[in-house]
Amino acid sequence: MQDLIIVESPTKAKTIKGFLGKDYKVESSFGHVRDLPSSKLGVDVEHNFEPTYVVPAKAKKRVKELQDLAKKSNLVYFATDEDREGEAISWHLLHLLKTPKDKAKRIAFHEITKKAILKAIEHPRELDLNLVDAQQARRVLDRLVGYKLSPLLWKKVAKGLSAGRVQSVALRLIVEREQERNNFVSQEYWSVEGVAHKDHNDFKISLWKKDDQTLQKFDLDEAVAKIAVEEIKASSLKIINIESKENLKTPPAPFTTSTLQQEVNRRFGYSAKQTMMLAQQLYEGIDIGENGSTGLITYMRTDSKNLSEDFVAEAITYIKQNLGEKYAENGGRVFKKKAKLAQEAHEAIRPTEAGLAPEKIKDFLDSKQFKLYQLIWQRAIASQMTDAKTENTSVEIKAEKTKWTLRSVGSVTIFAGWQIIYQNSSDDEELPALEINDIVELKSLENIQHFTTPPARYSEAGLVKDMEKLGIGRPSTYAPTIATLVLRKYVEKIEKRLAPTEIAFVVNKLLVENFADIVDYNFTAEMENDLDKIADGKKDWQPIIKAFYEPFMKNLKEKDQDLDKKEITETATDEVCDKCGNPMVIKLGRFGKFLACTNYPECKNTKPLGDDGKIEEETTVEEKCEKCSSAMILKHGRFGKFLACSNYPECKSTKAIQKELGVICPKCKKGQMVEKKSKRGKAFYSCDQYPKCEHAVWTKPTGELCPQCQQLLLFAAKDKIKCESCEFTKDAEE
Repeated sequence: MQDLIIVESPTKAKTIKGFLGKDYKVESSFGHVRDLPSSKLGVDVEHNFEPTYVVPAKAKKRVKELQDLAKKSNLVYFATDEDREGEAISWHLLHLLKTPKDKAKRIAFHEITKKAILKAIEHPRELDLNLVDAQQARRVLDRLVGYKLSPLLWKKVAKGLSAGRVQSVALRLIVEREQERNNFVSQEYWSVEGVAHKDHNDFKISLWKKDDQTLQKFDLDEAVAKIAVEEIKASSLKIINIESKENLKTPPAPFTTSTLQQEVNRRFGYSAKQTMMLAQQLYEGIDIGENGSTGLITYMRTDSKNLSEDFVAEAITYIKQNLGEKYAENGGRVFKKKAKLAQEAHEAIRPTEAGLAPEKIKDFLDSKQFKLYQLIWQRAIASQMTDAKTENTSVEIKAEKTKWTLRSVGSVTIFAGWQIIYQNSSDDEELPALEINDIVELKSLENIQHFTTPPARYSEAGLVKDMEKLGIGRPSTYAPTIATLVLRKYVEKIEKRLAPTEIAFVVNKLLVENFADIVDYNFTAEMENDLDKIADGKKDWQPIIKAFYEPFMKNLKEKDQDLDKKEITETATDEVCDKCGNPMVIKLGRFGKFLACTNYPECKNTKPLGDDGKIEEETTVEEKCEKCSSAMILKHGRFGKFLACSNYPECKSTKAIQKELGVICPKCKKGQMVEKKSKRGKAFYSCDQYPKCEHAVWTKPTGELCPQCQQLLLFAAKDKIKCESCEFTKDAEE
């Protein structure tokens, strides 16, 4: 008889099969096999919050197959991920397969390599019911909040809305950042900046002191800045002081889930969801030729900064052999874990083999997989390298016979250390050789007007960073939380940043004013700490749910009675309905504000409102209806403007308005690339000859073609332009 090993993913199963002989059969559960029912609450609040689990329809066939295989197997190994979610899947499988205790084995590993799998099989363990309880508590808690609070939002605001324990707090962060931006008052300030040179070497200078007093941000106005420029230009510039200080830069820690999502978003512009999808592929296994399907990185949902002793030894060996002994940190380097967060897994995200350099497997990875693997490999190797050594220099330059002193700051790398492997962005510039009493020449100098700017909207990376700092959510929840906010239309992405919609402000205001605990940062973080204590076996889960649920439900019932939908979603206006003469009010629907007649449902007259709050009147355009030849009217829908036949309802013909980009489609050479919207409202760009030509891209074309392959050049993250097809990139300003 064979032993049966069950994992969640078919890719993971394929990789593990390659390591084991015919004595083992490796199968996938294809994810969760039991969950709370979608059609009802599924939690018995009267009997200690006991959950009711069901097998989803899509999983029933697979469960039956696994049950049959388990009966024919000698031993059953439950090999799901070693975190709360994975432990719960194994627990559900054990329940459904009814495997006798003496035949059931739980194995866990942080990397999918032959060594790790064989070691896990040699050292099976019992199911960790504390982890299971922590997962159950989170699932029940989120179900209670979602299924009890969401209907109130439907009733008091608009249909289709949702609330969530982590989701609503993340939304509050986004809304409050937007409110900061709206309330921001810009202030003018001035600076004096220029370029000096010595021995044909240019370096930047800026005004620093007036009468030996350091200038603060708002000390200069336009008149004073102008005088400073004139006086400095008329004088000679003499170096009066040079200060140099040696600085050691320690390498950053290997990646956690949070820092990986942040860095990948910053460098490549990938969303948290996309990053985790790519990391999952690298973790579960990629076919790398002779070695077959191989797990390339360790488990990617973790807040640990630890590295195994074996990997540290491998990394040190690799560094010494390939870079030189002076680059290796003697004895390795240990990074302290943030005590605030729970340890979902026991290692940081790292390559499974230190010696598997990115270039060795580049041909087996697509471009995005390679970028992610290279970044993870470089960061992990760099973490075990010696400090970088720089010399930071500050130069004071006196404009002689004036009250003005300028300054230039730069740095010189003395020893690159870890930075030869992993580069962080730096704006430091190198200075030429300078000495005290040197006279330098002024090449250019100008007074520059500035205005203070509001805080930027959250990028996905910034939101994840603040969620982690506040203790909101855990590694497994960051990506799905952001994805839900976008899906539910609470936020939209504008220039790759998260902007709240009209409905977000209303929902956040309602929750903050009426359900303070749900969206309170400290309360949410404390609840996460309680879940951690359940996982550690220090608390029981039902009392924690009860302590939350009883006051929550009491408040919910009160608010259901007290809150008035009209007060929340309607604003009186001076407009009069042109169909029935009744007053019109500004209403708030799921997709924004609109003007509606107060005589509804007898009168269903509505009018769209623009971003400026003014009525957007329907206007007739020159285009004729393709079906009945009547005039077409410009209308406004939930996804923006569109054309509709004026002969409605007899003719229901509509046509999307396509925004032309002035870019010829490189595939068919006939059509124009136009901006369109997906069913979920996301912008994409496609050929207007569809369906004859199906060429489409998600990123806006620049209007140029790639000099290497003649495909479209697209705007990319970090002020870059990239080719849609090949690896060509350039700076946007080139």
